[in-house]
Amino acid sequence: EALGLFTGIGLSEAKARETLRNGALSALLRRAVLQARSALGPALDKATGTLLYNTAARLKDPKHLGFLVGYIARREILTDLQLSAALEYVRSHPLEPLDVADFEWACGVGVCITPEQIEEAVEAVISKHRAELLAERYHFNMGLLMGEARNQLQWADGKTIKNEVDLQVLHLLGPKTEADLEKKPKVAKARLAPAEKQKVAVVENGDMGTETQSLLEQLRGEALKFHKPGENYKTEGYVVTPNTMALLKQHLAITGGQVRTRFPPEPNGILHIGHAKAINFNFGYAKANGGVCFLRYDDTNPEKEEEKYFTAIREMVEWLGYQPYAVTHASDYFDQLYTWALELIRRGEAYVCHQKVEEIKGHNPPPSPWRDRPVEESLLLFEDMRKGKFGEGEATLRMKLVMEDGKMDPVAYRIKFTPHHRTGDKWCIYPTYDYTHCLCDSIEHITHSLCTKEFQARRSSYFWLCNALDVYCPVQWEYGRLNLLYTVVSKRKIIRLVETGAVRDWDDPRLFTLTALRRRGFPPEAINNFCARVGVTVAQATMEPHLLEACAREALNEQAPRVMAVLEPLKVTITNFPAPKPLEVLVPNFPVDESRGFHKVPFHQTIYIEETDFREEADKGYKRLAPGQPVGLRHAGYVITVQNVIKDVSGRVIELEVTCTKSDVVEKPKAFIHWVSVPLACEVRLYERLFLHKNPEDPSEVPGGFLSDLNPDSLRVVHNALVDSSVHSARPFDKFQFERLGYFSVDPDSEGGKMVFNRTVTLKEDPGKA
Repeated sequence: EALGLFTGIGLSEAKARETLRNGALSALLRRAVLQARSALGPALDKATGTLLYNTAARLKDPKHLGFLVGYIARREILTDLQLSAALEYVRSHPLEPLDVADFEWACGVGVCITPEQIEEAVEAVISKHRAELLAERYHFNMGLLMGEARNQLQWADGKTIKNEVDLQVLHLLGPKTEADLEKKPKVAKARLAPAEKQKVAVVENGDMGTETQSLLEQLRGEALKFHKPGENYKTEGYVVTPNTMALLKQHLAITGGQVRTRFPPEPNGILHIGHAKAINFNFGYAKANGGVCFLRYDDTNPEKEEEKYFTAIREMVEWLGYQPYAVTHASDYFDQLYTWALELIRRGEAYVCHQKVEEIKGHNPPPSPWRDRPVEESLLLFEDMRKGKFGEGEATLRMKLVMEDGKMDPVAYRIKFTPHHRTGDKWCIYPTYDYTHCLCDSIEHITHSLCTKEFQARRSSYFWLCNALDVYCPVQWEYGRLNLLYTVVSKRKIIRLVETGAVRDWDDPRLFTLTALRRRGFPPEAINNFCARVGVTVAQATMEPHLLEACAREALNEQAPRVMAVLEPLKVTITNFPAPKPLEVLVPNFPVDESRGFHKVPFHQTIYIEETDFREEADKGYKRLAPGQPVGLRHAGYVITVQNVIKDVSGRVIELEVTCTKSDVVEKPKAFIHWVSVPLACEVRLYERLFLHKNPEDPSEVPGGFLSDLNPDSLRVVHNALVDSSVHSARPFDKFQFERLGYFSVDPDSEGGKMVFNRTVTLKEDPGKA
């Protein structure tokens, strides 16, 4: 019956069957067709059928279906343009009853556009562009004429306007000539210079550069058509109550129509790379739209919160380049939240329950036998909870609702006899996330509450609670988390790594916490750029670490001055050194751009090179130093030639004696190598992946658990490396490129006469890590 009904309005059989597979759409369309047939008879023309199908497919709130179908059946809505206006009108006016006169004006009901009006409008547009038309003829963009004519005649039939445009253009220009039929030559797009390419999508200090706006384009793109402030009701799934419009009007009066977001971390651990995406999204979206972002600590669990986490979280937000509009705490609002809890009980929407935690765990716990206890009794018991008359776990306050995942009556308050770092012993009851988060968003008048996908099941409780208390209700929108392979980011698991000594602390450079990435030497721009490239999608993104490393190389190539260092030193004595005392060599900080300055390096008769840059026998393809095969010294202007190889008793090469010659008077050598002279001793820490497998938490990949998957070679410490003396005044987190070796950062462990460097990334991606 339904198949015949749908093919009877002009749908192909395939389209009709596809529609039937969508239960919600087919039910709406069936209602629409039956209503239209009762008014127009069983035979509906295809144009009417198309309007009915589009109504059923695009209507967000089914309660308006009969209203709109009535206009289609009475032939008062005749075009898709009118239907689009009608759908937008009912979406923008969620409260009943609709103002019929205003609706009809907005949708062009009863408006009749005469052929004479169309002719006059097209004539005026063509007259405006007459000179360009005569110059470009049929290569002119005729769509421009159509668009301007449509703007003047909003409800005119598009085909009629096009026919009139074609007719008047033909009258002005005459028939097309051979020249008119030739394709217009394409204008070549200007290519970015290499230096400009490197700047693509880099966020600096929270600001996008002028080159591109990768992240912001995604935030403003098709995937995220967010509502405007005050138009929350236009969001699909948003619950509209009789008080919604008044509350939104009040909200706009307070915010002035400003976009407001918030970043709400729990202060019970250090932020990781996934949080970097959340920071960029919340702060970036607000900034892109001229709004503000709050940093709000979700400090409702005093057992796990420490001051060091509060400090580190704010440091990391600011390190990534963002300044919070305000720093707030859920605990700032404990008094208001408690007052609202009493009101929720009075409204019959919450009750005190005595089921144990174990009883209400899982997907199908038994209903609470106390769900229908009298309001006055719950008020008295909740007061007893506040006064500490119950023990932990003996009573909770629960809300009367069923969440999207089927969970029934989530807990709003629980008892914890733990002093709070900000409120001390004032409270022994603390609100839960399900109760606190939406109400804090409401208090701060957040416009866009951006959460990761796992919080989608909380959206129903989010809307329900704000509406149950008749307070402003923001919009929650969920996006996919950002995860990395070869790592763990769970706070519990990182604590296990620290406790077992697998890593030193939360900022161990082998981890992907933000403090660890900073310590390893990753610039904040690289992390922001990585988040921009990952983008904001509904799907979860699991990325390879080498993509983050590539972003680091791009940023460090621009930022890190070049110096020379030797990790495995081999002593070289120049027997014919050309001066009685050390020379000074000028080394450019950035060889490709010498305008960025130089530093001085001493050049003495004793230098040190990498052990791997010398071989006693040169294999085919080996281009570095060997007997009979000289090499150049980078930046020094000299070529050295081996004269004597000195070994220890075991036969290991411990020193070379060489002669040097000015590089401009000898044949160009096959290679130039780095070196140091009168160097500083330093420690260098070389990092590899902490885990051997991509998914160390996956039992199918690592049956023994993540602790059994540790890479024994994740850290190699070079205790006696040498670096040129120009870095002697460097401070922790200063970054350098050690020529030919990679990018390195000064570790905070540096002290006294010994500097410590962490390798951030190698100069090129290691193909063995793909």
